[in-house]
Formats: sequence, C-alpha cells, structure tokens
Amino acid sequence: MDTLKGQFLIAMPDMVDERFADTVVYLIAHSEDGAMGLVVNKPLPDMHISDILEEVDLSEGEDTIRIPQSKLDDDVLRGGPVETSRGFVLHSDDYFRDGNSYPVEDGICLTATLDVLRAIAKGTGPAKRLLALGYCGWSAGQLENELRANGWLTVDASEDVLFKVPPEKRYDAALASMGLTRATLSTQAGSA
Repeated sequence: MDTLKGQFLIAMPDMVDERFADTVVYLIAHSEDGAMGLVVNKPLPDMHISDILEEVDLSEGEDTIRIPQSKLDDDVLRGGPVETSRGFVLHSDDYFRDGNSYPVEDGICLTATLDVLRAIAKGTGPAKRLLALGYCGWSAGQLENELRANGWLTVDASEDVLFKVPPEKRYDAALASMGLTRATLSTQAGSA
C-alpha cells in the first residue's frame, strides 16, 4: 500500500462533512489500518497558547515555567473532531525526545507530551511549531473511500505552508502548490 503520510489532504468544495469544509489536513500516519492527521488551517476562535497554559500545570517542583510574551499569542488550531481536549505539537525536528516525539517525515515530528511545552517555555523547544487540539482519524479503508468519492485532493506537504503561511491562507497556499485556485476546482470526478 502506498502511504500518504506526510501529505496534505485538501478538502474539495463539496465536502459532505461540514467539520472539514475548506480544511487542509496534514497526515501524520497512514497505513492499511487507517490514518491520522491534523487540520492545520483552522485556528480556534479566541484561543492562544496562553489559554492552554492556564489549564495545564507546567510546574516542576518550585520552578514555575514562564512562557515568553512573544509566544503567548500563538494560535491554537482545531486539529480535528477526535479527542478535542488532547494537545498535539507538530514541529521541526530540531526538537526530538525518544519515546515522546514521533518522526513524520524528513524535518517534521509530532509530540503530544508536556515536555515540548516545557522546552518551548525554556527556549529549547522546536524553532517551528503548531499547537493543535484534537485530531482527525480514519478507520481502515475509510480515507481511501473518501478519496475515491472525490472528497480530498492530495499533495506533498510543504514546511513553508505549515510553518510560514498564516493559518487562514494555508488552504489557498496548498492549492497553489498544485497550480490550482478555488476557482479552478471542479466537483466532478472521473476515472480513466
């Protein structure tokens, strides 16, 4: 089976599931057992890293971690409809912890433990990162069926689109990487 791990899924205009309208999903894992990804272009309204930190205890003994002001306003993304209270940090591979970080593809990792937030606070975390709550999950064959039904486009992911382009512009940037615009998308599918 060809894996789509490390690819973008771009929702087609007639996406049936409203939760995925106009989304770009970065696929973390994809195998015959199913798939897992994060929506990377939908910030949660009025939610920033500072809001997450108020809910999470980042204290180690008497040493309380202080996040630099410049990081407190970073967006938190709606990563998907599954386990929406669970946090995930998609980041550059300059930060990696055995047993905690999962290498997705060259240069990009995923960490879902508090150690990455502690490292960010101390200035030793990844240089590039996205924080998301929740994830997208597909059971065996489900994503393949959605692809056959023309629900998604797939394209190689770009670190620039992930980490440099503002979230609200990532859908159009992902389309542009394929030479497409919203106006050139067709909802008609065919097979040869």
